[in-house]
Amino acid sequence: MKVLSFLTLILAPLAGCGVPDDDQTNSQELNVNSRYTVESVHLLGLRSVTISDTLRRDLDKLVGHRFDDSALRRLAIRIKSELRASEVKIKAIRGTQPDHLIVDFEVKPERYGLNVARFLYNSKEGWTGDGSAFVNAAGNAFTFGLLSDADSSLERYSGVHATFERKNVFTDRVRLHFEFDSFHEAWNPTTLAAAEPADIYRTRQDIMPETTIVLFQPLELDLGVNFARFRPSLPNQAGSAAKTESANAVVSTLRYHQRWGSEHDEQEQELNGSYSVQYSTNLFDTDDVYSRNLANARYRFRHVHNTVEVGFLAGEISGNAPLFERFVLGNSTTLRGWSKFDLDPLGGSHIIHGSIDYRYRFFQAFYDTGAIWDRPEERSQKQSIGTGFKVDTFQLAVAFPIRSGRAEPIFYAGLNF
Repeated sequence: MKVLSFLTLILAPLAGCGVPDDDQTNSQELNVNSRYTVESVHLLGLRSVTISDTLRRDLDKLVGHRFDDSALRRLAIRIKSELRASEVKIKAIRGTQPDHLIVDFEVKPERYGLNVARFLYNSKEGWTGDGSAFVNAAGNAFTFGLLSDADSSLERYSGVHATFERKNVFTDRVRLHFEFDSFHEAWNPTTLAAAEPADIYRTRQDIMPETTIVLFQPLELDLGVNFARFRPSLPNQAGSAAKTESANAVVSTLRYHQRWGSEHDEQEQELNGSYSVQYSTNLFDTDDVYSRNLANARYRFRHVHNTVEVGFLAGEISGNAPLFERFVLGNSTTLRGWSKFDLDPLGGSHIIHGSIDYRYRFFQAFYDTGAIWDRPEERSQKQSIGTGFKVDTFQLAVAFPIRSGRAEPIFYAGLNF
């Protein structure tokens, strides 16, 4: 978790407002009157790294307009995200014309480094960890990581994952992503008792080439294929090791992301939504034929120190999907306080879930409700509540299932992106 330091810019007084001198810089807090006009905008520290045409156009739009510190901060966040920069500083200096300013974005890109995506403890399931090393070179991003996940799926899958990403394929509207995973599976006794022996696998490999097309900001379309291979635990009738099976599918995801304001503004809003379709067919020489649809949306509103987040997801699977594709409820993000093995040790083919999170500064409270089922008569709506503390991506929380009888709380602690 990165800690941001804020430096206050001390400006020389001029007609009741501040104007930055040449040797004065602004790290993140800008205090310049909006009557000043932006003369030019520059990116410093990039060397051979290029930015997208969309970002370049938005930077150029600042020229000739009044100084807007909120817009500058939002652009700094976009620059940092797009370039994987470790830091983006904003410097405003006196322009060559009266009442004009030159704005410089000083970018410190990360050429290589380490990243911890998740490091979470669940008192019911134990530890989940995901760490990786990355290298950025000539517009290409390479990542290699180690993962042990007992939270997001029915099984604990542990192993390695490697990715390659090209953010500009002839145009900044097309990106290429390639991922390879190799995992070893460990199963909860409840799942082993409920599953058919042939459905349990001990290893799994995934190869996922994918292309992202920016239809228009902020709408993107992902198109790809997921080649999954897994080896069942049972030997065949001859007593030799079981043959490797496959679940190959076409994957398409439509994603929407919009943000209004920034972390420096008094008010901020953010909306994320996606709809994904996964279709496995015999045309791909697959052992499992199925389709999987999932809709997901999350809205966040912040005013000063108060933050409210509302989430929703719904999904459906038809056909014979392997266990790693089935839906689960009862983890660190859905029906918090319930155990996924108590709700359905085999997962479900239908899912619906909603949540409301409220946070004041570091204090957090949340409410979840949802259901998971295969047949309509099995559907049973569950609810849970919880409270704790959250700072950026670090959380410390306790959640309770709402049900009659004795309540067994579940504790969560760690980084959960």
